[in-house]
Parts: sequence; structure tokens; C-alpha cells
Amino acid sequence: MKKELPSSIQFIKGVGPRLADTLTKLNIESVEDLLYYFPRDYQDRSNLLPIQQLRPDGNEVTVQGKVIRITESKPRRGLSILRVTISDQTDLLSGVWFNQPFLKKQFEKDKVYIFSGKLNEKRWRFNQKEINNPVFEEVDAGDNIHTGRVVPIYSLTSGITQQRLRQVIYNALRDYLHHLPDVLPPLLKEKYHLLSLADSIEGMHFPENRQHYVKARTRLAFEELLLLQLLILKRKKGILEKKGIKHHEPGKVLPNFLSSLSFELTPAQQVVWQEIKGDMERAIPMQRLLQGDVGSGKTIIATLALIETMANNFQGVFMAPTEILAEQHYIKLKDLLGRLGFNVSLITGSLNPVERKEVEESISTNKTDLIIGTHALFQEKINYHRLGLVVIDEQHRFGVEQRFQLVNKGENPDLLVMTATPIPRTLALTLYGDLDLSVIDRLPPGRKPIITTWRNQEASSGIYRFVREKLINGEQVYVVCPLIEPSEEVKAISAIEKMEVLTKTFADFQLGLLHSKLSAEEKKGVMDRFRSGELNLLVSTTVVEVGLDVANASVMVIENAERFGLAQLHQLRGRVGRGKNQSYCILIGNPGTEEGRQRLRVMTQSSDGFQIAEEDLKLRGPGEFFGTKQHGLPDLKVANLIKDQKLISYSRQEAEVLLSRHNRQEEYQLLWERITELEFKI
Repeated sequence: MKKELPSSIQFIKGVGPRLADTLTKLNIESVEDLLYYFPRDYQDRSNLLPIQQLRPDGNEVTVQGKVIRITESKPRRGLSILRVTISDQTDLLSGVWFNQPFLKKQFEKDKVYIFSGKLNEKRWRFNQKEINNPVFEEVDAGDNIHTGRVVPIYSLTSGITQQRLRQVIYNALRDYLHHLPDVLPPLLKEKYHLLSLADSIEGMHFPENRQHYVKARTRLAFEELLLLQLLILKRKKGILEKKGIKHHEPGKVLPNFLSSLSFELTPAQQVVWQEIKGDMERAIPMQRLLQGDVGSGKTIIATLALIETMANNFQGVFMAPTEILAEQHYIKLKDLLGRLGFNVSLITGSLNPVERKEVEESISTNKTDLIIGTHALFQEKINYHRLGLVVIDEQHRFGVEQRFQLVNKGENPDLLVMTATPIPRTLALTLYGDLDLSVIDRLPPGRKPIITTWRNQEASSGIYRFVREKLINGEQVYVVCPLIEPSEEVKAISAIEKMEVLTKTFADFQLGLLHSKLSAEEKKGVMDRFRSGELNLLVSTTVVEVGLDVANASVMVIENAERFGLAQLHQLRGRVGRGKNQSYCILIGNPGTEEGRQRLRVMTQSSDGFQIAEEDLKLRGPGEFFGTKQHGLPDLKVANLIKDQKLISYSRQEAEVLLSRHNRQEEYQLLWERITELEFKI
């Protein structure tokens, strides 16, 4: 008889109120949460070895034998030893448990048990085969879930063991798996040879073999990706159905602006600009992602789009993730656009109340054509006059919700989001599937490649001799540290410590210190002095990762480079190589892990942001590289955005077909109900 779905997880067999509280620490609050709490790993305990062949090689072994002896001893006060000896007719093996006398009741002489564990090397030397605290099960007591098979290993929290969680999940599978609705219709399962939902979930927890696991994972990954693509494409379809701003050709203002520049657009920039211009001159809202490596010239493309909207008597908004970057854009664009008669304002969190009120008034009365700023741009008090275009720089630092908040400040304005963090195309289509994609895939001509080297900490004196040579030559230098101030917990060089040391080393030069704890005014002062050349060397934390554009800076020294991710290292390297001098990026670090060493090797071998992003994804995985939560997308429990390229492609194809005809297909009803449920959750 099928059991009813319990109202609380505590009513699952083996749980109870106390364990239910413990499971909430693992974000397990319902039966469905429990069934979808998949293993982090597996141990193959299906290979039963003859006891005679066992060797203490550090590997876990699994044996089966009949209990021939059960003994309990108490060699001293506070210590009890339970020893259960089994035989498989090739030899004897003892399982040994300390201070667990209650386990004695679970064994019975002449019954057959399976033991799994590691052989005790010390006892082996005395020709005794023992396993301390083996996992055990009686062979004829029902299904074996802890031994004698491929066994799931789960992430735990204090208050629960592997065996108990495994047993609870097994009980839930047996009693309630039939309650889960299978949202994939038979046609899709047949087309892609996919398992049923029940077989897939069971195969993730207790696979019969590797083939069963692969098929189970494939089906669940496909379902996750299909739901993800449907959510994204449904969102995009909703945008396309809106009436947007149809910009008109703005006359001579754009050609005049381009002819005033000291450079010409590269072919890649020209292609991207035509894509954006075409979008803006259609009567539906532009939704476009512009990708381009560090220094590829994304800002000038954004400037052209802003000129088009302002020349059409609309306001433009340019949002940056940090005040440093916002101020950098403000300085550059105020100069460029001021020549054309456009008024540019800056609004950040550090403005005083009087300044803020003046800026807000100029925005609402249409005295400002372009507003540049940080998160402050979408605050309630700011009323835009006629918002025509929203540009978001370094999009990966913002969430989807923030993007929508800003766009909702106008009547379906165009949207251009930019990122210098290269994202592999398939990943971009997944995470930003509601946006059209443009890529500037070539750097401007004449840029000299940045020479990147990796040296250990012991080479520091030689590195700073090289730095002195460059300073004497009139060039400027960045020195980046992972910490602001010394820390007892983290063994790394801090910016404050480094500043003290380098002030003595380079007493004949002007040094500056930059970090996030400085006030906005102090940060601006330091940056202005470095830009003007008054400061020769800037000691900083990663606040310079984006924002500073100093052509005369030719050396980037990164202390404790192993503490930074690949994308961050690549961004930091992009602060140099912007002028006529040969530029250098020197990574100083003694990584203690192979992953750390590999990151630094990759940096010395490639300057291609897309290649670096691929390596970063391989090393860190998509969860860390680009957590889906910030994108307003459901978490992926099974699918891997790097490994499942084919499934991503198939799921997108199917999502496009389904979205075009879903109103006519009743067999897809469960799928649409799940989509509605997910939309509500996120």
C-alpha cells in the first residue's frame, strides 16, 4: 500500500523531531529536498575480496563471511573492546569496535555479514587481520545499502552520520518516490532515451552500476537544463513582446564624434556597433550582452550607444560596480561628451546630501543627459526624465534583480550589459540566454603583449631591483597585495605592511596606498595623483582590478598571487599594457597546492581571456566561477555547465520548440506548472 506524503520531514521513517532540526542545516526541509539531496561521492563496495588476499595498502576493502566468534573485553576502566571474527573459508578477519558494547546485539553467530573498511596495519605485522570500526551489514537482513554495493557518500553536518542519512534517504525513496511528478513528457524521454524520474533519482542515490548512474545523471541534468532554458527564453519572449524605443539615425553627431577620435574602430568593434545600432533602431527593447577582453574597447562602443540615445532626446545611464570605476568613466566621458554639448552627472553613495539633491534635481528636470554611477542609480528618489538606454559595466558583479530594477526606472529602455570576464559561448547562452550576444574578439592593433612571469617569494629582491629600473626610466608601477592589513588567520602580505617596506626601499620616489577602507575622497585623491604621474608607485589591494587606466603604468607586481583566482589575476594584469612601453606582470607566490601552481602556470602561458576563463572554469567549476543565484536562476544540483555542453545544446533546441507551441500541448502541462513554480521562487 502506498504511503501518503507526510506533512513534515520528521515523520519519515528514521527521522523524528531532533533529526529533522539537524537536516534543516543541510537545507532539507521536505521530502522532495531529501530525495534531491544527492551524494557528493560514491564508494564501490561491491567487489568482495577473499580474506586471504587482503593487504594493508591503505585502500578500503569489502569482505563477506560467517561469524564464528563474538568476544567482549574490558582491559582497563573506561575501555571496552568488541571483537567479531568472520570466516570466508580462506582465512579469518576480525572487526574491532572500541567503547561500543551496544553493537554486540547486532551480531549473531553463524550468520553471514559484510564488512567494509581499512585493514589495521599494526595488527597485520603480527599476522592478524583486523578492521577497526568497519561498516557492516547482515547479508540476509534485507537490502544492503551500506556494504556489498556502490555506496553513496553525502555531505554531512554535525548530528548525523553517513549511515543514518543513507538509511533515512533509502526509507524515503522506498516510501515516497512515487509522489514526485515526472515533468518530462514521454515524447522527450523516448527521443533522448531518458530514464523515468523515479529510476533516475534512485540511480543517483543507489546506482546498480556505473551505467545506471550515468543514465540517471543524464536524465536529471537534461531536465534541469531544459527548465533553465525555458525560464530564460520565456523571459526573453516577454521582453520581445514589449513595445520599446525606436531610436532614429542621429544625423552627423556620430560621424563627427568618430572623426574626432585619435583612433579608428577595429573591424570587431565596427561589427559589434552595427549590431547594437540595429537593435536600438528597432521598436522592441534591446537586450544585449557585450563581451570583450580587458582593453578590447567596450567603453567606446557603449559611448556610441549613449550618444545615439541622447541625440534622440533620451537620457542614458551608465552603471559601474565600484565608485573607482564609476569615477573613471565619469572623468573620461565628461570630457568626450562635453565637447558635443551633452551634460554628464556622477551619482555615488559617497555624495553628501546637498550634492545628491542637486544631481537628483538635474536628472528629473532633464538638465542631465547622461548619469554615471553605482548601485545608487536605482534608488527610489531618482526619477529619470526619459530613460532611453541603460549600460551596465562588469555585469557579473550585479544580479538580475538589480538589472531589472534599473530598467524599470524607464518605459522599456534599451539595455546593454558589458563584461570583461570572458565567458565561454555556451555558458553565456545559458546564464545570459535572455540577452543577445556580441563579442569583441580582437584587441586594438599596436598593443604589445604583456610579458608575464611567475617567481617565488625568495626572488623578491631581484624583482624590486627591476621595479627600480622602471621607475628610474619614468614608468609607473602597481604592487597588489591580497590583504589590507596584517591578519593572524591568513598568512599573506598586506598592503599596509608592503607600503611600510617599499617606502624605505624607494625613499627617492613618491608612493601611494589604495584600499577599500579609505574614504571616497581619500581614494579619489590617491588615484588622481597616480593618474597625473605625481605618484610613481601604487601599493593597492584588488580595488584597482577595474577602473584605473594609466597609460604610463608598465609593471604590475602581484604579491601572494596564489591567493587570487585566474579571472582576477587576468583583470589585474589588464591594468598595464595600455601605453607605448613594454609592460610586465610579475606574479610572486609559493602555492602549496597543484591547483594554485596550475593557475599561475596558465597566467604565464596565455594572455587570451577566453582561454583563461575556460581554464578557470575547469579548475573552480561553474558554481564558484559564476554562481547561478546572482542571475535569478534556479540552482543546478546535477547539471554541469562545462561538462554538459551537448545537453545544453539539446535542451535549448527543445526549449525553443516548446515555447513556440506550449499552449497547444496538454502533455506538457506538468512542465509549465514547474516553470510557473520556479518563476515564483526566484
